[in-house]
Amino acid sequence: MPSDLQLKTMNLLHKTMLTLSFGKIGWQTAGMPVLKLTTTGRKSGEARTVMLTSPVQVGETIVIVASKGGEDHHPAWYLNLLAKPDVQVEWKGGAAKPMVATVATAEQKAELWPKIVAAYKGYGGYQRKTEREIPLVFLNDQA
Repeated sequence: MPSDLQLKTMNLLHKTMLTLSFGKIGWQTAGMPVLKLTTTGRKSGEARTVMLTSPVQVGETIVIVASKGGEDHHPAWYLNLLAKPDVQVEWKGGAAKPMVATVATAEQKAELWPKIVAAYKGYGGYQRKTEREIPLVFLNDQA
């Protein structure tokens, strides 16, 4: 499983590829659509952007997984959106738009998890690696 440094490096490389290709390359990886999520730092108050995949979507709802490669602690972006659920999302190369993040309930996760693991088997391995319950997050347009 990737280390924090490897995850940060992959994120930087992915953002760089999008920038150098003028947004033409990098919106799909491992068979999943990629998004750019911008949260507000819970301590700094500054914008923090991370590249993530969405293994499944439910209608207009984008589903993301706070796996952090199966690490025993939640990713910073997840902690940030818990503190401030208003986020910005760039989806499939479109313009950034305001969205609201909500954490899936246990029932919602139970329903979606098999579909998520079917889309990308790595998520199942991440969950087995940690005792932490890996959360699912829903991203929806602001009402």
